[in-house]
Amino acid sequence: MRLTSRTHACMTAALSVSLLGATVAGQNGSQFREWKASTIKAAPVGPHAACASLVGLTGFELSVTTASIVAASTDAPEFCRVSGQIQPEIRFEVGLPSAWNGRLYMFGNGGYAGEALDAPGRVATSRRALARGFATAQMNTGHDAAVEPLGTFASNPQKFLDYAYRSVHVTALAARRIVQAFYDGPPRHSYFDGCSTGGRQGLIAAQRFPDDFDGIVVGAPVLDLSGTMIGYVNNQRALTAAPIAAGKLKVIADAVYEKCDATDGLRDGLIDDPRRCAFKPSGLPQCADDADAPACFTAAQIHALDSIYGGVKRNGAELVPGWPVGAEVAAPTPNGGSASGWLPWLVAPPAARPIEALFGETFFKYLAFGRPNPGYDWLTFNVDADFDKIQWTRSALDATDPDLSRFKARGGKIVSYFGWADPALNPMMGVNYYESVLQRSGASTTDFYRLFMVPGMFHCREGVGVSTFDAFTPLVEWVENGTAPQTIIGSRLVDGKAVRTRPLCPYPEVAKYKGSGSIDDAASFMCARP
Repeated sequence: MRLTSRTHACMTAALSVSLLGATVAGQNGSQFREWKASTIKAAPVGPHAACASLVGLTGFELSVTTASIVAASTDAPEFCRVSGQIQPEIRFEVGLPSAWNGRLYMFGNGGYAGEALDAPGRVATSRRALARGFATAQMNTGHDAAVEPLGTFASNPQKFLDYAYRSVHVTALAARRIVQAFYDGPPRHSYFDGCSTGGRQGLIAAQRFPDDFDGIVVGAPVLDLSGTMIGYVNNQRALTAAPIAAGKLKVIADAVYEKCDATDGLRDGLIDDPRRCAFKPSGLPQCADDADAPACFTAAQIHALDSIYGGVKRNGAELVPGWPVGAEVAAPTPNGGSASGWLPWLVAPPAARPIEALFGETFFKYLAFGRPNPGYDWLTFNVDADFDKIQWTRSALDATDPDLSRFKARGGKIVSYFGWADPALNPMMGVNYYESVLQRSGASTTDFYRLFMVPGMFHCREGVGVSTFDAFTPLVEWVENGTAPQTIIGSRLVDGKAVRTRPLCPYPEVAKYKGSGSIDDAASFMCARP
């Protein structure tokens, strides 16, 4: 079938929306698992105004389209659902439970955002919070991915800025205004929760708008988005020159875990800290006569892997860290199968493109240089010659400023997490940023900001580690009770049952085996310095 340009555009849009829903998690679905009514006591507050009257809040920038009562269901109480738009195209939704606990919960987005607010995952996230008495808020960052897929929305400069930083801020302001009108009082505490793009949004809020939230969950943040895309160029240029078939990823994974699993003193199918692993691609089986075959690697493929694990340098200095080992391993998938973490991020099945290629290409065509250039060959980006040309975009989009002093001064708290086996975003991005904050703020950093690294976890969830955990409840306890999280207990679930539990430890501490007891029981471990 010959594809017209319109057909191709529609297919691209459909793929973009599918990727947002299937592979780019904007949320950790385990939040609130540990929440109990007695965790943080708060007398419920009832409505002061009629739900329908909230349409009257419409003004110059804010348009409230609908405000109506949603009846109680099995997964949510009765609430007032308010939907509307903030200029120019930020679509938002606020949920106001009839028995309010005095708190606002806003959650973030994934990938290039533009999600439908009634997408099942977003509805489920909102209802988890409503069921605990929170008022909720969400938005699409200012564009519709079904109409403007991937990064194409950035042809409009205002939509770019809305995606970069404005949308979270103005939605938080609008949500507080709506809460005030409905309950005749402001939220006692406001929280933000996000992973991936949502994690970047949370850090942007702490850096630019420190008064917006009292507590922020920062999951696997793409905080250096431009650096991530430069890393994607490096990876995909290497793999374009020397493709590696999906079937070979098991060979890499087996070699990595054979070399690295026991470096922490325990052979348990996890790599606690890949920085301690001395794996080199040159140790992989090499093909006889350099002829490609299923269970070996050519010299060019070894070189490609060296590039991925080696990172990107500019003028001799590291610009983008090399990718840590660990994500090559296969893990269970939601459909009941299993797949390497590198699929479909770095490597794609036949007749498909890796997500790195899709996300990287659209970044350099529409976001990187401040104006769209749909014909740009993204693989020609030269970090030495072209890096200075993307500085305006970096200043608007990246959340790399280590100065969190204003957020700290007002009592704000951050609980962050990152999977050590994340195949989508380099986990060193989270580690390096946290260490930059430590360097600036000193030992007092742990008084307001803690990072929990998760061995074996893929992007925001899943993988071979204990990737089911509640990072939100400890944040609320920290903000409202002053109880800083010493550990977070993670579980690995199989068919809904926990087959392993482990403590997640505040970086740089790691979970160390006590020497006795089941290695699948968190009680057999303690958090300690490496």
